[in-house]
Amino acid sequence: MTPPTGTGSPRSGIAQHWTPLAVTYLVLAVIGLIGTWTFNISAIVQVRDFVGDWVNSGPAVSSLTVDLLIAAVAGSILIIVESRRLGLRGGWIYVVLAGVTAFAFVFPLFLAMRERAITRRTVADSRSTEPGE
Repeated sequence: MTPPTGTGSPRSGIAQHWTPLAVTYLVLAVIGLIGTWTFNISAIVQVRDFVGDWVNSGPAVSSLTVDLLIAAVAGSILIIVESRRLGLRGGWIYVVLAGVTAFAFVFPLFLAMRERAITRRTVADSRSTEPGE
């Protein structure tokens, strides 16, 4: 039997509001965390000068560094602005977390949480406009 239109199947708990796009962003966040920390751990084990290796390995690496740094700064601004716009608390935590983990983890994680918030808002708006309420 099909549920009445507008009610859908109720999802609760952790699975609530996870769209395919949000899951995609979350998978990218996990890949970003694993991918970056594989190299970070390698640098720690080898007792490498991480910052020195990052900026002194030639023009190609320096170009990539500048490219990613500018993208990370722009993404951090987006995180702060979008968090405020959507009423998400703690947007600044993502920016701080990027310095501790990796922007490749934090940015897709933020996008996943943003997608959930937009879905939650859409569902709440549709429920408030349903006939008979």
